[in-house]
Amino acid sequence: MRDYVILTDSGTDLSAEMAKQLDIEILDLMVIMENEEPRPNSSVETKEFYKFLSEKHMATTSAVNSETFAEVMEKIVTDGKDVIYLGFSSGLSNTYNAGRLAAEEIAEKHPEAKVYAVDTLCASLGEGMLVYLAAKKKQAGATIDELRDYVEANKLHLCHWFTVEDLMFLKRGGRVSAATAVVGTMLSIKPVMHVDNAGKLIKMGTARGRKASVDALFEKTKANAIEKDIMFICHGDCIDDANYLADRLKNELGVKEVIIDYTGVVIGSHSGPGTLAVFYIGTER
Repeated sequence: MRDYVILTDSGTDLSAEMAKQLDIEILDLMVIMENEEPRPNSSVETKEFYKFLSEKHMATTSAVNSETFAEVMEKIVTDGKDVIYLGFSSGLSNTYNAGRLAAEEIAEKHPEAKVYAVDTLCASLGEGMLVYLAAKKKQAGATIDELRDYVEANKLHLCHWFTVEDLMFLKRGGRVSAATAVVGTMLSIKPVMHVDNAGKLIKMGTARGRKASVDALFEKTKANAIEKDIMFICHGDCIDDANYLADRLKNELGVKEVIIDYTGVVIGSHSGPGTLAVFYIGTER
């Protein structure tokens, strides 16, 4: 049986250290910080990035192109390995479609190889958690076909719950109206959002004040979590809130391990400082 490589993109928000531990390869989306030239998002220091945003600067992102995917996949296949790309939700980025097109091109060029692309319909550390679980399956001996089937079977059980501090970032991205952003800011109303089965970020409710919105993430998790060995939390430079939520998950739900990391610059560009999210395996999204 040929060895294979798990390929993903920086929509996962997985750190370089985690990627090394998992033996996965990550391709960077690009970030454009106001008038600067585009650069790979891994070259941007995350804490400094949130300082940049908090000073009312803007950043945008762009997808990985199919040529980059094809080049990387070609190298993997010519090294005698198969490849499976686990991609950033097609409901939020064009990155997955670029990876899919490249996978089809390389598979046609190399019929002896298995070259797969899976739309995870996940984002941020939700995508990261699914890739993490897949990598653990590979380390336990799963074949590339078994891994693909596992991801397809479990991706709509990977729950994402988000809240943000500053509604103006969502307004700029078209996630909320200008009126909602202004009134919500005045009244300290915070959105409670999730990623739906189409892989799109949608608002599911509101909470009055920051603490109430963080507690709402806990309550959403409590309602349908079915796997409590591990959960992930990401934050937009608000580690105290992340730790508070992690403590509740451990102490009140009995979660064994909570992995906390930054909301990366890809998602953070659109959600802003103060973003907080929890990810877990549940009955449904």
